[in-house]
Amino acid sequence: MSQFLVYLLQILYAITVVGMIVVIISENRNPIKTVSWILVLIFLPIIGLLFYLIVGQDITKRQVISKRMYSKLKKRPLDEVGAVEEVNTPEGYGQLVQLLKNLDHTPLLGGNALQFFTKGGDKFEALLSDIAHAKKHIHLEYYVLEDDKMGNRLKDALIRKAKEGLEVRVIYDSFGSRHTKKRFFEDMRKAGIEAESFLKLVLPIITSRLNYRNHRKIVVIDGQIGYVGGMNIADRYVDGVSWGAWRDTHVRVEGKGVQGLQSIFLIDWCFVSQTLITSRKYFPVLESAGTAAVQMINSGPFMEEWDISNGVLHAIYNAKKSIFIQTPYFLPPDNMVEALQAAAVRGVDVRIMLSERSDVHLVQAASLSFVKEMLKSGVKVYLYKNGFLHSKMMIFDDGLTLVGSVNFDFRSFGSNFEVEAFIYDEEKTTEAKNIFLIDQRNAEIVSLREWLRRPRTRRFFESFMRLFAPLL
Repeated sequence: MSQFLVYLLQILYAITVVGMIVVIISENRNPIKTVSWILVLIFLPIIGLLFYLIVGQDITKRQVISKRMYSKLKKRPLDEVGAVEEVNTPEGYGQLVQLLKNLDHTPLLGGNALQFFTKGGDKFEALLSDIAHAKKHIHLEYYVLEDDKMGNRLKDALIRKAKEGLEVRVIYDSFGSRHTKKRFFEDMRKAGIEAESFLKLVLPIITSRLNYRNHRKIVVIDGQIGYVGGMNIADRYVDGVSWGAWRDTHVRVEGKGVQGLQSIFLIDWCFVSQTLITSRKYFPVLESAGTAAVQMINSGPFMEEWDISNGVLHAIYNAKKSIFIQTPYFLPPDNMVEALQAAAVRGVDVRIMLSERSDVHLVQAASLSFVKEMLKSGVKVYLYKNGFLHSKMMIFDDGLTLVGSVNFDFRSFGSNFEVEAFIYDEEKTTEAKNIFLIDQRNAEIVSLREWLRRPRTRRFFESFMRLFAPLL
């Protein structure tokens, strides 16, 4: 009888797996992702099935904001401002600006003063100072909002402003902030802060929502000052990890570009609270604060096109002299791999900087599997050795810098809700390039000969993990 039950369970499992494979194929996903899921289900019995149930289901057509509604919400807030004052398109970037404008309804906004942060402590103190001087409203959106020392300092600052009568709204990702106690957010709500979670994880619907996360980091203060980049709210962004410093990049924006961040936040607020806010008071008339022009681009799984991905791809193919990329995770889709290789072959100085150690070991292994083909094409690869490189920054030639929440991987380009600042300014691009070069001193360039001498078992494991790159 026991043997019969074993056979019966095996048959039922096989039927379930076959059924799921049929469903996956019928969803007409990216072929690479489809094959990856099929491999997981076949070669990882039970574990593969559970993994698919948790993060594999495609809910973009069922439970996330519709594409049509997104388009309306994206246009409406800026329409409330009236005619948006645009600036002349920077020379050489006309097609990119128009591409992003057509895809994301996002104008090129000039008159911005930008400040780069490469240390969490500096960014956090500047943010607290701006919050202390806020007069009307504070909008804050983070993937990770921890209830540690740093998180509680922020919470206390927001509560003080709420008690002063300011409007304070907070969006946090329920998966990224899963370790944060409910009391942390309840304290905010009791003080009058509106705090909402993004795609709340409550059983049994956890299986359909884990795969689509809000990875954005946005702050808007009085519609005049904004923050965007790679730093979340947690002690590790200031104190680092046990094996080194936490190296990241964030940008403070003052000027018209803040309107783009405000628009993105209000769209997300409509999604999490079912309340559409488009009042003119959230989009004050702004004087020029600087000379930089910015497009604030967001993307997510509900969009017809991967807006940020398309922008990055265009920038790579348009580069004439140099492409510098910093990313903690390097799992590029095939079109990105081919674009980077083509750039290097045509003589562009392509440099990719990864962290030598990572906070996610399996993702790190998959990332390293791409190094060999990059090196063979003439791409220079650097491994950062002074802690964990979490910076998400791309620099193209002498006039374009990208900073935001986007990792150079499948998940950021296609599954997560992300935001990226496309900065058109020679001065800020020079500053960003200098930041890269300083980090390069703390990194080791990878030699193809030495890379191929590594143990075969390690190289095979990296290649094996690469099979699951679209899923990591």
